[in-house]
Order: sequence, then structure tokens, then C-alpha cells
Amino acid sequence: MKKLIFLLAAVASVSFALAQKVSDTKVPEVVKSVVHQHYPNAAELKWEKEEDHYEAGFKVTATGYSLLINASGQILETEVAIGIDALPVGVKAYIAKHYPGKKIKEAAKITDAKDAVTYEAEVNGMDLIFDNTGKFLKEAKD
Repeated sequence: MKKLIFLLAAVASVSFALAQKVSDTKVPEVVKSVVHQHYPNAAELKWEKEEDHYEAGFKVTATGYSLLINASGQILETEVAIGIDALPVGVKAYIAKHYPGKKIKEAAKITDAKDAVTYEAEVNGMDLIFDNTGKFLKEAKD
């Protein structure tokens, strides 16, 4: 029983360490300045720390954004919420075939530091990732 409790505590602490909420005061100024420089109208700003990177979640007007920024202030990834109709046709076709009867809950366009674009569709509690042409790449737990 002690081993089980220890194992559960270890798993919980590892999961918590992967992405944890942090207060604005714990985020380096260089990281915060990147958000304010690129998105001066950012509202409802929330921070998480993922290993050595910071994730800023916010809204500009009614659109949700998420930036993954390293401690030096470099944007590694930008995620922008999009309408389901803005997904490539291949994404919708893949979901209709592999998840019949399931609806896309949310969609996002993700651009990495090298300007490579991928798309994310949340279906059935899973994030499905597609390339910029709509070809399925991977599935991840939301």
C-alpha cells in the first residue's frame, strides 16, 4: 500500500511539474515584454511554466492566443484559436472518417519559430494535430 501511495504521489508531482500556473511576478521581465510588445492589447493574461519555457494565454478582442516563450524571450510557438470552418478540408475529412458522429470542440492554428504551420482540432477530449495541408500527424491527450 505504501508503494502505491508513493507511486501515485510521484506521478502527480511529475504531471504537476510539466505545466504549472505561475503568477505574473514569477515571470521574467524579458518574457513578459515579448507579449506586451507583440500584443499590446492582450487581456486576461495567464501564465504557465512548462519546463524551462513560459506559456502566456490571453485574448485579443474575442480571439484566444497562446505563446510559448523561452527564458530569453524568444517566441517558440504561437497558437491562435480559429473557427472550425477555417481548418483545412483534410482535417474535417479525417475527423469524419476516424471519429464518426463526434464534433470538433475547438480549433487552432499553430505557428512555430520557423514559421511552420500546423493545425489542432480538439475532438473527444483529444488534440489532433495536422500539417498545413490537413494531413494527420499525431494525437495527444488534451
